[in-house]
Amino acid sequence: MSRYNLIEEKWIPVRDLQGKLVEPGLGIRDTLLNAENLSTIEDPSPLVTAALYRFLLAILYRALKGPCDTIKAKELFKNGLPKDKIEKYLKDWKDRFWLFDEKYPFGQVPEFKPKVWRSWTAIAAEHNADTAKVLFDHIDARNPGCIPLSLAVRWLLGTNVFTPSIGKSELSYTGASPSANSLLAIPIGKNLHDTLLFCLVPEQNSEVLKYDLPIWERDPETVEYLTSKTKIKDKKSGKMKDRAVERIACGIADLYTWRSRSVIFQQDDSDAIKELGLASGIGYADSQMVDPMEGFIIREVTDEETKKKVEKSFAIQFEERGIWRDFDSLLPDDTQSAPKTIENALLLSKNNKERKPMGVLVLGQRYFPPRPNIAFWRSEFFILPEAMINDKYTRNYICQFLTLAKEVCDVLWKASREFAEDHLCHGDSKNDRNVDSKDIQKFIEQMNVEPVYWSTLESAFHLTLHEFSVQKDPYDIQYNWTIAVRNALSSAWQLHERSIAGGDAWTIRAFVKASGIVGGKIKELNETIEKLKPPIKTNDSKEAS
Repeated sequence: MSRYNLIEEKWIPVRDLQGKLVEPGLGIRDTLLNAENLSTIEDPSPLVTAALYRFLLAILYRALKGPCDTIKAKELFKNGLPKDKIEKYLKDWKDRFWLFDEKYPFGQVPEFKPKVWRSWTAIAAEHNADTAKVLFDHIDARNPGCIPLSLAVRWLLGTNVFTPSIGKSELSYTGASPSANSLLAIPIGKNLHDTLLFCLVPEQNSEVLKYDLPIWERDPETVEYLTSKTKIKDKKSGKMKDRAVERIACGIADLYTWRSRSVIFQQDDSDAIKELGLASGIGYADSQMVDPMEGFIIREVTDEETKKKVEKSFAIQFEERGIWRDFDSLLPDDTQSAPKTIENALLLSKNNKERKPMGVLVLGQRYFPPRPNIAFWRSEFFILPEAMINDKYTRNYICQFLTLAKEVCDVLWKASREFAEDHLCHGDSKNDRNVDSKDIQKFIEQMNVEPVYWSTLESAFHLTLHEFSVQKDPYDIQYNWTIAVRNALSSAWQLHERSIAGGDAWTIRAFVKASGIVGGKIKELNETIEKLKPPIKTNDSKEAS
């Protein structure tokens, strides 16, 4: 018996235009057909939020059969989402959106009969599971209780988008999802309707659309297929080895709904999920296809075969530090390495400032292969400078500002190293007393000057993004930013000074010596600030003008 249809059930967490959370949520139909009256999708988990956006976009790609080019994308932005096409598509495919169904249970592999049933926490990165523990999570993986069906569906989507590689499973080797370690960028419009259109990046051509099938338009894979293996040649040894079944993505809808894991929910008469089956899914084979939500950084590396320096693109990832320190990499330029979603948003709103993107939401997680343990997941929001819509040089200014911040941080690190070496030497000549570099590095880390510098500067960066309006002079913004950098440097070093105020003579002497490096940079910044200082307007100058 079919039960719980995602088109009609209330399971998608959304906020209205007043910012109020719509309880208990909306179904697919109500979310898409009323998108202009909603502001955002917002789940407590940033991983689920990203997965929900991708899920809805996959539906739109199929319902609208496009867009295939920028002309069609602009027409959609001008005329709005065609509700009749969306309704027809959902009606035609309603039978594929039942969560429980004998033949087509949504997102699941009905033929999969697990040897061991696992708790629902196995698909939730935010909670303790039998293979991973989460700090500050108090759920007992041995007795986690049940979760409502709405939450189970959301985590089912989330695990397929962000699951890491964790080794052997009941079926085969569990590879990572295509975007497991990615940073995904979603430009946010004045309402959910515009956000979806911003992210609806045109497909390559109409031929791609024919084969770009989401998971619900495909027949569920058989266990025989999921346990099959392919032979590949190892690059290092040259020998052939077994590889779990994999394929390339056929298009954006296929990519956004990738079956990274084979899942089957254990059914009972309640409206909750307690246990499930979980195993490997479809391996993702690298291809030339670019995820529209991902951006790239071009770096110079050494080619293993030729040993020559070559430029190579790397997907932008979350680091321990905030993504704002590499924010320029998210902005479009001639390299076309920025996320396509942001490029599309700026293109569509170029001649309509009232519908320009309010900002960009970046979501994702970070783990360090080959270990599957997730280091963290994160969600950050940035204002997109209004000037970017008409000024392609905005990225250059922001890049210059961040470069200055990094240069000043290098000076701060140099001063910290000077202090650490002199302090550890206790007045002896550095040549007479060799101090281990690891000890120096540990000492610098406990000084905490760099984290203080960057955290102080982060709030100033967000204010700088606000200042980038069409009317604001970039030199005035540069003036304010240089002051902020100088103040952050000074504050970090002053805090360190207070921390060692009660130190011995050798500590004070080391600080005075290292302070010369910081003082020299502050003097240099002051000179730059003086040059950038805007002229003071007097009453006479106003009358003359």
